[in-house]
Amino acid sequence: MKPESPFNTLPPLVIVLTLLIVGIEAVFQLANYGILGGPRGVGWRIAAIEQYGFSSAVLDQVLVRGDYSFDILKRFVTYTFVNVQLTAVIFSAALVLALGKFTAEYYGSVKVVLLYLATSILGATVFGLAVDGRYPLVGGFTPVYGLIGAYTYALWLQLGNAGENQIMAFRLIGFLLMIQLAFGLIFGGNSQWISELSGFVAGFFLSVVLAPGGWSSLVARLRERS
Repeated sequence: MKPESPFNTLPPLVIVLTLLIVGIEAVFQLANYGILGGPRGVGWRIAAIEQYGFSSAVLDQVLVRGDYSFDILKRFVTYTFVNVQLTAVIFSAALVLALGKFTAEYYGSVKVVLLYLATSILGATVFGLAVDGRYPLVGGFTPVYGLIGAYTYALWLQLGNAGENQIMAFRLIGFLLMIQLAFGLIFGGNSQWISELSGFVAGFFLSVVLAPGGWSSLVARLRERS
């Protein structure tokens, strides 16, 4: 009997998201080695950060100047597909696959994409409000933290239904925040944790509506315990 490929169990939309993350980085890597773009290829990553990255200046364009052009609005999402380090791409792609599979099975594939987009936008907006200047926000960890928020909410519900301690659902985010704090103390931190934490909070609370049964199901569970 031919063994079933593990990719057969992955939702197609999750695979597409992962391929976008990995594929864009592959282009940058090939350009760095001169295989694509020739001498100009070396600057493609920097150009992508300038054209597709996010910053508080982008948010100012929307809120202050009323600029709702596609070139500005696309940055609320496109920043998630531009990374500065290969290791960041590997981790974010792996987490999108793992978390995307679980959340797609629980919420549905389309809702996973909605969570990815919504947490990207909300995380960027909070970042833009909190961080002054043109400091760029790039990388896929903001929506990844959004998926972690959705995973945490689903686990929180499951633990509650099983009569177990629901605080255990927050172990993953607690572990990741501890690692991030340690790396920040050792290597120096940056302001991107603001968007990542915002993405987690957004993912958790958006899941209240997106989970099976939605808000009414949550209210019914709370009434049963009161």
